Amino acid sequence: MAAEDMGAGPGAMGTGSSAGRAATTGAAGGAASGDAEAQAPSTLPATAAETSPNHPWPLHVLSRKLKAHIERAPAVWIEAQIIELNRRGGSAFATLRDTDAEISLPASLWSNVLDRQKTPLERGSRVVALVKPEFWMKTGRLNMSVRDIRPVGLGDLLARIEQLRQALAAEGLFADSRKKPLPLLPHRIGLITGRDSDAKKDVLRNAALRWPAVEFDVREVAVQGNTAVSQVLAALRKLDADPHIDVIVIARGGGALEDLLPFSNEELIRAVAAAATPVVSAIGHEADRPILDDVADLRASTPTDAAKRVVPDVSEELAKVRMAREYLNRSILRLLDRESDRLHALRSRPVMASPEVMVTARQDDITRLRKHAHTAVSSAVVRALDQVHHLKARVRALSPQMTLDRGYAVVQVAGADGIGHDVVRNPGQAPHGTPLTVRVAEGRFGAVADGVLPPAASEATELPANERGSR
Repeated sequence: MAAEDMGAGPGAMGTGSSAGRAATTGAAGGAASGDAEAQAPSTLPATAAETSPNHPWPLHVLSRKLKAHIERAPAVWIEAQIIELNRRGGSAFATLRDTDAEISLPASLWSNVLDRQKTPLERGSRVVALVKPEFWMKTGRLNMSVRDIRPVGLGDLLARIEQLRQALAAEGLFADSRKKPLPLLPHRIGLITGRDSDAKKDVLRNAALRWPAVEFDVREVAVQGNTAVSQVLAALRKLDADPHIDVIVIARGGGALEDLLPFSNEELIRAVAAAATPVVSAIGHEADRPILDDVADLRASTPTDAAKRVVPDVSEELAKVRMAREYLNRSILRLLDRESDRLHALRSRPVMASPEVMVTARQDDITRLRKHAHTAVSSAVVRALDQVHHLKARVRALSPQMTLDRGYAVVQVAGADGIGHDVVRNPGQAPHGTPLTVRVAEGRFGAVADGVLPPAASEATELPANERGSR
C-alpha cells in the first residue's frame, strides 16, 4: 500500500487494540465537534447546488459531507483477490482487486481477523469479505473496512462453477440443437490465444501441416487474471463480426483451476452461445473442463486436437480423392463391360445375326395360314353348295310342278273369264256340262265335265294323300 495510505492508517485504526480504541474515541470526539459546528449558525451554502465562486465550501465541509454520505452505505459481502497485504502491529492494510476486471480498492482490517483463518492469507488469495465503505477525511481516500474475511478454496470454486453450469444447462445453452456445424474446409480461422503461447504455436503449426493454405486471424489476449475475460470477449466479438472468419478457436494451455476460471465466466459463456460463427474450445488438457467446453460448438481436448479437428489433412483428402477417382473409374469400367456383354449377347442372337429370318418365318406362317384359310373357305363353300343342292332337290320334290311332271293334272272349274278358280276335289263339284280348265306339266287346256263316272278297275290303287282329287 502507498505510504500516504499507511500514514492515514493510524488515524483510523491505531497500532494496536488500545490505539484503535483511542483512535475511535478521537474520531467520535471529532464527529461530536463537527455536529456542534453543524448546529451553529453559518453563512455557508447548505447544499452543493447553492455554492458559487463567491460562496464556496471549505474543503473540510466537502470532506465531512462525503464521509457522512459514504458511511451511510451498509456492509456488503464481496469477492475479490488480495494483491497486496501488509501487517502493522494489530492492524493490516490490503489492496483488493476484482477477479474479472481491472478495478481495485484499498482495505483495512484488524490483525485478529487474519489470525482467525486456518490457512494464512497471502498475495494472490481469492477471498470473500464483509466490507463497509469508509472515507478518510485527512487524506481524502476511500477505504473498505473489513469486518470478516474468508478464503475461497478449490472446493468453493468448483461448487460455484458446477452451480453455474447447471443453471446454464437448465436454460438450454448446452443443447445439441444449438450447436453449429463446422465448415468442411475453413478458409480463414480466428484464433484467440495467449501472447506468444505454446497453444498458439501448436494450433498454427499443426493446422499448417494439415492444410498449408489455411489462413489465421490471431488475436493475442490475456488468458488468465482479472483482464482475461474482457480481452477474450472483445476479441470474440470482433472476430464474430468479421464475415471472412469461418470458425473461431479459443485456445489455452493447461494450468491450475484458478488460471482457467475466466473460461467459466458467465458473461463469456453467454457471448459464445450468442455468437453466429462456430466456436471451438481448446482449453487446457483432457482433464480440464471449464464451462466454455459445454457451450462451444466443438470441444477439443487440447490446442493440437483443435487444429486437427478444424482443418482436414491435405494428404488424407488427396488420398480420398484418389480413392474416389479409382472407385469411379472401376464403376464406369464395370458398367461398360456389362453393357458390352449385353450388346454382344444381343448381337449373337440368331434374329440379330440374320434379321431376314424373322420376316421369312412370318412369311411362311402367312402362306400356311392363307392356304389353311383357302381350304377352310373352299370346304365351307362346297358344303354350302351341297346343302343348297339338297335343299333345292327337296324344294323341287315338294313343288306342284314335279307332281305335274309325273303325269298328274290340276282340274279347276272355269269361270266366265275362262280362268280356273276352284280346284275340283270332288266329282260333285263338276256336274255334267261344267266348263273346266285342266293344267298339266306343259300348260293348260279346257274341258267339259261329262258327269260322274264309276270308278275303273285300274284306279282301285290308292293314291297318295297329297295327289288325291287332282287326278
